Amino acid sequence: MNMGTVLTQRHKIELVTIYEISKILNSSLDLQRTVRQVLSILSSHMDMRRGMISLVQPSGELHVFEASELSEAEKLRGRFRPGEGVVGRILQNGMPIVIPDVAQEPFFLNRTGARSLDGVSRIAFLGVPIKVGREAIGVLSIDREYGRQSEVNFEADLRFLTMVANLFGQAARLYQSVISEREALLMQQRHMRRALQDKYRLDNVIGRSKCMQEVFAEVHQAAPSKATVLLRGESGTGKEVIARAIHYLSPRRDGPFIKVNCAALTETLLESELFGHEKGAFTGATQERKGRFELAHGGTLFLDELGEISPGFQTKLLRVLQEREFERVGGNRTIKVDVRLIAATNRNLEADVAKGLFRADLYYRINVISIFLPPLRERREDIPLLIEHFLDRFNRDNDRALRIAPAALEAMVRCNWPGNVRELENCVERVATMARGERIELDDLPCRHDRCLSRMLQRNFAGRMPEKPAAQAWPEDLPVELPIAPAELEPDSAAALPGERERLLRAMEQCGWVQAKAARMLNLTPRQIGYALRKYGIPIKRL
Repeated sequence: MNMGTVLTQRHKIELVTIYEISKILNSSLDLQRTVRQVLSILSSHMDMRRGMISLVQPSGELHVFEASELSEAEKLRGRFRPGEGVVGRILQNGMPIVIPDVAQEPFFLNRTGARSLDGVSRIAFLGVPIKVGREAIGVLSIDREYGRQSEVNFEADLRFLTMVANLFGQAARLYQSVISEREALLMQQRHMRRALQDKYRLDNVIGRSKCMQEVFAEVHQAAPSKATVLLRGESGTGKEVIARAIHYLSPRRDGPFIKVNCAALTETLLESELFGHEKGAFTGATQERKGRFELAHGGTLFLDELGEISPGFQTKLLRVLQEREFERVGGNRTIKVDVRLIAATNRNLEADVAKGLFRADLYYRINVISIFLPPLRERREDIPLLIEHFLDRFNRDNDRALRIAPAALEAMVRCNWPGNVRELENCVERVATMARGERIELDDLPCRHDRCLSRMLQRNFAGRMPEKPAAQAWPEDLPVELPIAPAELEPDSAAALPGERERLLRAMEQCGWVQAKAARMLNLTPRQIGYALRKYGIPIKRL
């Protein structure tokens, strides 16, 4: 076999080896595993023994990252300062080095102790720098064992090892980039999680009133447990804020918080949304999709407006809550989840159970811990704090310096706020946006110009009065709160009526105890004012 044939054969082996190494380096981001496979390829294809990759550490030292045919103890001994030994010199100079016989080289330290320098066969050491750009980040080295009469082509070996080192340098650059991005993302997630925890700490939930302090105490008591929590209260009272506070005060704070509005979806869509679906489960299901229960695994699932789900879906939900397992839509594989449930509703579930609209067994399953959120009208001392909070946020977002006049603040405190905190927030933003000066005055309030949204809704509702279905409760059958301020009953005595009973009584007295006339004054229907009179125990005077 002539030299040309030998070189051609070697070139073929090198080409196949480079191809295999490039596939390995591109197959995974587990750098240690891929390096181990690369060194194994060098040993089996090229007969290069004791392959070793050393990488620069933050301290500046060069440590063995991975090596073939070396024990863990030998790897730990492979540490070099820049310029120390042959490996240190390769790093410091950034140039390849060949030691034809390590037994004859005083700079070769054999620090790992992996080589037996008995002189029976010669051991050549070859090393090349691993570079990212112009910076040397490590060293790739191998051993060549050969007899006294053998000939080796060190130049070809160095050329080949340099190609391998370049491939590894590119893989290391990609690895470093991915790791940096991952660390940045994790740091961002930690900052966001910390910000959310700070945002939803109960210290930041506005409520100094006695009833809200009782809510906070119940939240602190319930949060550390795994028990299901049912948040109850009128729309706009802040049930989602309290749900998030429970999550971030719980041991599951680092897990996901997943929210689903049950009233916004049909039964079919809700099933797919909560349980997920398999590919081809229905028209449009072009790929597998995880449901909210799966996404909330290890964390908390918040089901808002739970009282609106259909009786049919209540049965499916009950099974999941009991067994903590389900199947995706169109699938038959059982999926188990570890999820804490927080539910919320503004409905009277007890009445719905009595009417057969809500399953009693589901009611008992979700009603483990009930927390009732009071309406805003029952915690009026919190209204000034809330107004200040919303106004400060408006000022930050719009680069304004608005303040509210005492008279305007007093009028807003006296308002009824049937939409609760949500309505108050809307009103503050609307008034602040339309205010012309640097202070919100009493005349800036919509209610001073008959533009109060809640009053317009009530007036429009009272004007149509359709026939009431048997299973539905209309507002005149519910507790009535008077939507107008005392100043609109009698301007000269606006501060004399602190409660709703007194306001109702004053209206009746001004109208000569004619219910229909008092109802028109208060923007109520005759049935509503009759209910209010019974509610507040006001006897009817006959004049």
